[in-house]
Amino acid sequence: MAGHKGPGGHGHGPMAPGEKPKHFKKTLKQLLNYMGAYKIALAFVIIFAIASTCFSIIGPKVMGKITTKIAEGLQAKILGTGGMDFNAIFRIVAILIALYVASSLFSFIQGWLMSGISQKVSYRLRENMAAKINRLPMNYYDSKTHGEVLSRITNDVDTLGMSLNQSITQLITSITMLVGILVMMLSISPLMTLIALLILPISLAFVSVIVKKSHKYFKQQQEYLGHVNGQVEEVFSGQNIVRVFNREEQVTKEFNETCETLYSSAWKSQFLSGMMQPIMTFVGNLGYAAVAIVGGFLTINGTIEIGDILSFIQYVRQFTQPIAQMAQVMNMLQSMAAAAERVFEFLEEEEESQKAEHEIGVKQEDLVGNVTFRNVGFGYKPEKTIIHNFNADISQGQKIAIVGPTGAGKTTMVKLLMRFYDVSSGEILIDGHNIKDFDRSNLREVFGMVLQDTWLFQGTIMENIRYGRLDATDEEVIEAAKAAHAHRFISTLPGGYQMELNEEATNVSQGQKQLLTIARAILADNKILILDEATSSVDTRTEVRIQKAMDNLMKGRTCFIIAHRLSTIRDADCIFVMRDGDIVEQGNHEQLMEKDGFYANLYNSQFEQTA
Repeated sequence: MAGHKGPGGHGHGPMAPGEKPKHFKKTLKQLLNYMGAYKIALAFVIIFAIASTCFSIIGPKVMGKITTKIAEGLQAKILGTGGMDFNAIFRIVAILIALYVASSLFSFIQGWLMSGISQKVSYRLRENMAAKINRLPMNYYDSKTHGEVLSRITNDVDTLGMSLNQSITQLITSITMLVGILVMMLSISPLMTLIALLILPISLAFVSVIVKKSHKYFKQQQEYLGHVNGQVEEVFSGQNIVRVFNREEQVTKEFNETCETLYSSAWKSQFLSGMMQPIMTFVGNLGYAAVAIVGGFLTINGTIEIGDILSFIQYVRQFTQPIAQMAQVMNMLQSMAAAAERVFEFLEEEEESQKAEHEIGVKQEDLVGNVTFRNVGFGYKPEKTIIHNFNADISQGQKIAIVGPTGAGKTTMVKLLMRFYDVSSGEILIDGHNIKDFDRSNLREVFGMVLQDTWLFQGTIMENIRYGRLDATDEEVIEAAKAAHAHRFISTLPGGYQMELNEEATNVSQGQKQLLTIARAILADNKILILDEATSSVDTRTEVRIQKAMDNLMKGRTCFIIAHRLSTIRDADCIFVMRDGDIVEQGNHEQLMEKDGFYANLYNSQFEQTA
């Protein structure tokens, strides 16, 4: 079954090139330790990469021998002292072909092995991160956007996998090629090698100037690309507001201004980076000319063979390639380390303890649903307490409504009850047992929830209801749907219980979604229910059906109802009126109205607003 996309938060774009990690060495060490499971495969990657490069490096030297043999044959034919030694030439050609075939074969094997390693590392990271998500405390998600978490699992792991695949083999081959070419050049002529090396600082000077100039434009390009994406997303999602206030021209003007800045920075960055290749080619050609002239004199003097000039020119042509590759690899390593750092930061986040503080051996099925709040104090931050000395006794089967203005602490009480957060002081008891003495997973099996924000995933209606109890039969699912007054509308849908809900469940109405979540809670058959009043966004007729379904759901269960519309909780056994984290009043509807206090003011103000 596909997962449901949570509300809020947007993923970040790909990392900016060259983004630097905060702790490069530490992150690289962590990554190497993580890759320890593949050390044998990595050893073979290194061996095959070096072998492939070595065979490739020897090629030009052997090719020079062919040129020398042809030149010697032509000279002998002109002088009348002999002719072409085709057997020797064919032998050298066969050796050359064998070298390049072996080089290609080893390159293919190391590429295949490295791709496998990088994908396995990415797979393991995503697997570990997916498991980590379920072990993180709720305060982590309160401090991070959904997009931030999503970005680490998608963009960062993608960046890490791609960079890992390319950077390791490219680094090995670049170093091997640089050392190998230098050795081969020295073996041909130390003088020509010195001339070739003198060209190198000139190339590096040009490259560093261009990189320095283009870097700020690349950075600006990345920044304004984000601005453009943000504006497009904002305008698409708020298109109705833009049109209602006739802001089309202003939005278009702002978008064009951002696009102009993006165009300017993108043009400059691409132009400057495009200049690098022709400048390098020009400097390289100066080197070839110098090598050809000096090589010609050395050949005339008999110091080197004519084929060696051809070999040397090829080596000079290849010499700058590994240097450029190493610069590129360093950028990739920076991006890889930055992505890995964010991934490992996520994996190292402090986890929510699942174990009970004291094992009490109470089974979930033995609980009946009595709840006690005893001197409960809590604050999301230690220095800011929002719940003060909260006390309450709730008996099994009672219907408790929690009311109060925004920020009074209604939702916080529910979070404490389910141990999404632990109390700062005092204790919460279920049937006389401190909730800290239950495993969190076992504790949460006691509770069922129906929230105002319905949560359904992509899958059939049958699968969505069965999510409440995975071992339920089809007949039990249908019975739960009937109790939730959902069976009738499900039967009218194409496919009935097998109808596939789309990713956002937009192919059923808001009221129908709510009835499905109630059916799911009925099927789960939990001892204690938490209900976030869910009828505020539906019509009156649907509200009546949902209310009947909720009445069936609440029978015989201890219920906590977070009430928004006070008219819906008149029949509650007890109403807790909260203000600034404290229960300021409690009693049933009639008792509280007679007091003519804070609850009465809240109740009357709602009717005044709707009058």
